[in-house]
Amino acid sequence: MPDSSLKSEALLEQMKLHIATNAGKELTKKIGLVYQLNIAPKKMGIDEKVFVVDLKEGKVYEGSYKGKPDATFSFADDDFLAVATGKMNPQMAFIRGKMKIKGSMSAAQKFTPDIFPKPSKL
Repeated sequence: MPDSSLKSEALLEQMKLHIATNAGKELTKKIGLVYQLNIAPKKMGIDEKVFVVDLKEGKVYEGSYKGKPDATFSFADDDFLAVATGKMNPQMAFIRGKMKIKGSMSAAQKFTPDIFPKPSKL
């Protein structure tokens, strides 16, 4: 059985903690949008795990959003990490097909590396 753990999960765990801090609460006030992330271990669209970064309620969890997220992103694990840690520009990721976006483009543009905690170590 393949190992289903994603490197991205560690970052999303940190995000959970980050959202509970004052800095995180500022984000929810400032952004107030819901993002769904479909992250695949290797190839986009295959064996994806779904996560929600809810910057309305200030929650991060695994599973689909009940309702309609403002924007949904699809990534392969490594590409998500590259974008979230600022190693890959989100626009370039999109242009190169490393990231797919469904939903509001204006909401999608607010999804930047700034909303992620700075990685202590990944």
